Amino acid sequence: MASAGQMYPSGAAEGAGPGESLAVPGSSERLNSSAVNRILMEFLMYFGRAVFVFYPVYLTGYLGLSVSWVLLCMMMVTWWKKNRQWKDVRIGTAIDFVDNETHVVNKELRSALQMASWVHFPDVEKVDWVNKVLEQAWPFFGMYMEKLLKESIQPTVRLSSPALKMFTFTKVHFGHIPLRITGMKAYTHEVDQREVVLDLNICYEGDVDIDAVVKEPITAGVKGLKLKGMLRVILEPLIGQAPLVGGVTFFFIRRPTLEINWTGMTNLLDSPAFSSLSEETIMDIIASLMVLPNRMCVPLIDQVKVDQMRFPLPRGVVRVHLLEARDLVAKDTYMMGLVKGKSDPYATVRVGNRHFKSKVVKENLHPRWNEVYEFVVHEAPGQELEVELFDEDTDKDDFIGSYHLDLGEVKREKEMDQWFTLEGVQNGEVHLKLQWFSLKSDPSLLMETSSGHACAMLALYLDNASNLPRDHKEIDEHHRHGKPSKEARLTKRTAAPNSFVEFAVDEEVQKSKVVYASKDPVWEEGFTFFVHDISTQQLTVQVKEHEKKTQLGVLNLPLSRLLNASDMTVDQRFPLERSGANSQIKLKATLRILTLEKPPPKVILNPPPQVKGGPQSNQGGNVPESSAAQLSSPTQAADSHNGLHEDYSAHRRDSSLASETLRSNPYASNMRRFDSHSLLSENSIASSRFDISEGASYPEAIRKHQGSFGEIHLTVRYATLRNKLIIMVNGCRNLFRCSENGTDSYVRLYLLPDQTWRHRKKTHVRKRTVNPVFNEKFEFDVSLEEAQTRKLDVAVKNNKMFYTRERKDIGMVMIDFSQMDLTKGIAQWFELTLPGLNKSS
Repeated sequence: MASAGQMYPSGAAEGAGPGESLAVPGSSERLNSSAVNRILMEFLMYFGRAVFVFYPVYLTGYLGLSVSWVLLCMMMVTWWKKNRQWKDVRIGTAIDFVDNETHVVNKELRSALQMASWVHFPDVEKVDWVNKVLEQAWPFFGMYMEKLLKESIQPTVRLSSPALKMFTFTKVHFGHIPLRITGMKAYTHEVDQREVVLDLNICYEGDVDIDAVVKEPITAGVKGLKLKGMLRVILEPLIGQAPLVGGVTFFFIRRPTLEINWTGMTNLLDSPAFSSLSEETIMDIIASLMVLPNRMCVPLIDQVKVDQMRFPLPRGVVRVHLLEARDLVAKDTYMMGLVKGKSDPYATVRVGNRHFKSKVVKENLHPRWNEVYEFVVHEAPGQELEVELFDEDTDKDDFIGSYHLDLGEVKREKEMDQWFTLEGVQNGEVHLKLQWFSLKSDPSLLMETSSGHACAMLALYLDNASNLPRDHKEIDEHHRHGKPSKEARLTKRTAAPNSFVEFAVDEEVQKSKVVYASKDPVWEEGFTFFVHDISTQQLTVQVKEHEKKTQLGVLNLPLSRLLNASDMTVDQRFPLERSGANSQIKLKATLRILTLEKPPPKVILNPPPQVKGGPQSNQGGNVPESSAAQLSSPTQAADSHNGLHEDYSAHRRDSSLASETLRSNPYASNMRRFDSHSLLSENSIASSRFDISEGASYPEAIRKHQGSFGEIHLTVRYATLRNKLIIMVNGCRNLFRCSENGTDSYVRLYLLPDQTWRHRKKTHVRKRTVNPVFNEKFEFDVSLEEAQTRKLDVAVKNNKMFYTRERKDIGMVMIDFSQMDLTKGIAQWFELTLPGLNKSS
């Protein structure tokens, strides 16, 4: 029978000679002479502290002094310790503030002052003049809303339920505090030339006062309203005649946040049990009107079609491969939190109102899901992919990280396969593969797959219906007699039906809103479906009565019919089966083929051959060349071939000049460039991009690294009104990992040929991440003509290597401004390289 514990022989510690180590039973530690000495020293120190504390007490009693002296001494010692602690905290806080001044100031501004978005983001503008216009027009907006609520909303509410037949607005007042726009961002280069896109960050904390009578004596009301969100306004199409804009479309890209202060009988909704439910219901109503894919539009000319403005074709489709995660936070604990366990992670993936939940992986901090989801993208940039990870529990699931990605980046890159650092937690990454599919109207591009993924997308626009039967009895009467009976014609007419439309493609079902008391209902709604097999699938349309869910008409439309239609679109009135004699439904069905977009080729100009120097320069190592510009956009790629020979000649001139400087100085072989005063002349090349001596080489981990060193995202533009060149360092991704916790990185800029200490620009340090976000702006006082002759020297550096003799560079890029239009600007990712690495290897 196995024993429960480990048995030690009684003579194990006996007979141990001097200098031999002793084994302590129940422990794997061996006691040698140094360990015994350490234990004795700790005991003596403990005994000395005890004597130091208790001897004054003994001395006080021996001398017959009062106990108050002891208490006074204890109070003095306690005060001294507290004061010392407070001073240490102050000094530590001051040092931390000096080291991270920009970060601390930004954090305090965001949390304490709640600054507007234009303060945090340089591309978001402050629009005080718009707020002044809103303040002046707010009373008239209140008059319009009062008319809208009483003439449009009130009749709709009365028809929605028999219990609300007496619903009446008794007071509508939108107060004196107007809606405010805290920031506006305009898109002109990223969109079509015939449209202007504006993103407005709106904030409304108004003194709304609305009272209504539900049914005597039941009253309801709202007194105070808070609404925050981002409203997108699209001005399209731009035309060459007054009013210059064909129409205005506005909508919320994401659901805004809403807080309501209820009054009257609805004051019960302010309780925690009902407040979230009531506000969520109202948000659903707002989402059905103004949250993507729903839009509100105002046509300004007659030639603009309302259906094309309200429900344009989507921008594309994004396919999300949720592959795996790693280093997740352990949320499950045992023994009252003393023992850390693992997690049962799952993920939720959301784009707009469409969301999915992955499977749960039990007890795993490195889960693998390998699941695929598809989303229709209506606005890119604008819409975001939201990935949230949770730990499944029996009561409430624990949050273990999230990541948000603007789908405009996926549209630009076409395909992304990388690890993303989770936000809101200490550690954790999620691995996603994202693919962008464009929508084509060429049937020859159709490629059906056996993997179950969609091959096409069906877009529907439901317009209206006409001559719907009142109920199922009228349909039966029509089928029996062919026309209404004499009794039916003489009897009093019943109310018109409350109808909605149900669309179905196989198992996927979507429903329209309900239109009350109308035989000719108007819905004006859009829907999208994914199609997997065009030859066999069909669209089923059912018009149903709201209360009884009985059919008022049916339509079956094979999807193969759309393949042969013009532009793969059918827009007409369809007769309804199993309905009235002249019952029809008007809808527009558009089929589009999903085509996988290939990533644009990244043209990387290799460094030119190295210039062989004399014997002195060879002693210190060959001088590496500056890396060429990394071109990733199609426009730059087109111009790269023409400027190739010019770049090579410029590099050779710069390199020869550096070699001559080295030869003229007998100590040149020991010189090393840091981020300080230039050791070469200001006319030389950017020697900050490499070390001149062989002793200052790259770390071994970088020399052995195979693959990319990451990318940096820069925004470059010239402000003609201010005569300044503006460089925005947005962030980096997939940097070289210098430690297990990531990389402490910062970015250094030189506008060549200026490379002295006072011309250096440097971002703050982002710690423990390989995907740092900087969002820092730098300005250079140069004219436009001069800026077009300059080059920007960018280096990403590791901050933790400051005190070593190894190079801090973990990635570099050289941008030639002569190859781009600075007035239009550019915002793109640049590949990071280390030009001197191949030579030293």
